[in-house]
Amino acid sequence: MKNIIVPIDFSEYSEYALKAAALLSKKTAVTVYALHMLDIHEVSLSQSPEYSQEKAVFLLKLAEKRFKEFLKKDYLQDVKVVPIIKHYKVFSEVNSIAKEVDADFIIMGSHGASGLKEFFMGSNTEKVIRYAEVPVLVVKHELFDINFSDIVFATDFSEESIATFKKMLNSLDFLNARKHLLYVNLPNENFKTTPEMDFLANNFLMQAEGNVDRLINVNFVCAKSIEDGILTFSNLIGADLITLITNGRKGLSHVFTGSISEDISNHAALPIMTFKI
Repeated sequence: MKNIIVPIDFSEYSEYALKAAALLSKKTAVTVYALHMLDIHEVSLSQSPEYSQEKAVFLLKLAEKRFKEFLKKDYLQDVKVVPIIKHYKVFSEVNSIAKEVDADFIIMGSHGASGLKEFFMGSNTEKVIRYAEVPVLVVKHELFDINFSDIVFATDFSEESIATFKKMLNSLDFLNARKHLLYVNLPNENFKTTPEMDFLANNFLMQAEGNVDRLINVNFVCAKSIEDGILTFSNLIGADLITLITNGRKGLSHVFTGSISEDISNHAALPIMTFKI
């Protein structure tokens, strides 16, 4: 692991993410790219181009000053931090920046969302998860260590998720944590019997790693929803981190079908890490 991106909006939640990045830097040497996307509203058409440019320069300078002050934290003293300011606020661009700096993953703070606000607007974190091709770590509270010992990997054991499973193992190998593979069995047309679930797990592990050594860490739970199954199991074993696969759905598909990864990132108290399939 070499590079991490932390989007900064000066809120306490983005500081949670920045502190998490600082803690990670103590485990493995990384460069933290602190990203602030400046929200410059469109200037009225009645205003001259010269005024618009002057306004943009003024806001940029103001953001640079505030950003510089925000990054003066004791916990960043021995951390290599590279500040980046962009004069737009388009969340798909976070992925472009991640590619530019060859980021290993993105860390974001989030307070979640609920009710009508969640349905109609979503959250900034959701928008980044939807577009990011690199893993996204979502933290809800201030972390005082990154000594994660138990990680839940929710999976449907499908062949298309094998590459993502391998990516998860590689990305989190430095933590030396137990990985609990979790399959949530639902009471619907996709309900699986125990032999059927055993077959899925065996086939998945053989294709992914050429052995079934991890069967000891495979867990099956029955629940009324995937979200409930993941959260209940994670709380039961005292997990430190939940890892999820996201399809990154956008547009109407996302609005009408929702996203399990985004729902859990909104409602879980535990840190969440998403991996795009």
